[in-house]
Amino acid sequence: MNASFGLDHPLLATNDIEALRDRLIALGFNMTAIGKHPWGTSTSLAMFNGCLLEIMGIYDDSLLDEVPAGEFRFGRHVYEHLQKREGIALSALHSTNALQDAHQAESAGFTLAGHLEFGRDVTLPDGTSGRTKTTLALLPNEQFPRLSLFLCQQHRPDLIYVPEWLEHPNGVNGICGVNIVAGVADHAALKQLFSGLYDGFTPFDGGFEFQTANGVLRVYDRPSFERDIAPLPKAMQHEEHPFVAGMDLRMTNAQLMAGFLHTAAIPYREYEQGFVLEDATLTANTVLRFCN
Repeated sequence: MNASFGLDHPLLATNDIEALRDRLIALGFNMTAIGKHPWGTSTSLAMFNGCLLEIMGIYDDSLLDEVPAGEFRFGRHVYEHLQKREGIALSALHSTNALQDAHQAESAGFTLAGHLEFGRDVTLPDGTSGRTKTTLALLPNEQFPRLSLFLCQQHRPDLIYVPEWLEHPNGVNGICGVNIVAGVADHAALKQLFSGLYDGFTPFDGGFEFQTANGVLRVYDRPSFERDIAPLPKAMQHEEHPFVAGMDLRMTNAQLMAGFLHTAAIPYREYEQGFVLEDATLTANTVLRFCN
């Protein structure tokens, strides 16, 4: 299971949630039906034990300012980023106590806009039903908007991390990394920012990384990301501010994953730890890697 401030789920914002969902299903993910939030965003999930992969679109732009958290409007934030390009507009960190963890984040220098609570009715595979309860603590970043965060606490994990829902035909079982691209001039600020949540960083050629409770958070300069991972899509080549450019997903069977990559007809290449998708425009401007 995940722990507080571990990687939980970056939000892949897309203009065509149905097409992206179909593509992820072709890649072997067990995606939920498309659901709706009261603030105008639509969502589909691939759930893992303590984290998930979430794609998000806009289904009603008249609802974008509903259910604000202080001055922060979740739907509006996603919508405005989508007007510029697809990609990760918000990233969730795991929380075991949203109020307590938000206080710790504030003490570390993050800005807390407010909290949101919502739930949905679910029916479990055995036929029993219940209602989830989720608390979000919104941590918008005015300096680096695409690195805005929120803390996500699931009060009824038994209704979320259901064993049957965690099984994916491709054998993927979780997130093991998030990869940020940032100009060298912003590296010092990002080291300071994330050092408030994590114990120290490890430098590497072209960047540095923090170990979270669920995977590694890495910061690359642009040339190093393209050298080590993949070329950036055209829409991201000249982005001014830091942004999440990719996610690493943990696979349990490389041969099984390779079969899905082949049949999905999505360009990929092998690297020393697994596979990397080469055309990020097919996955909402997010470079996905599958790691052993």
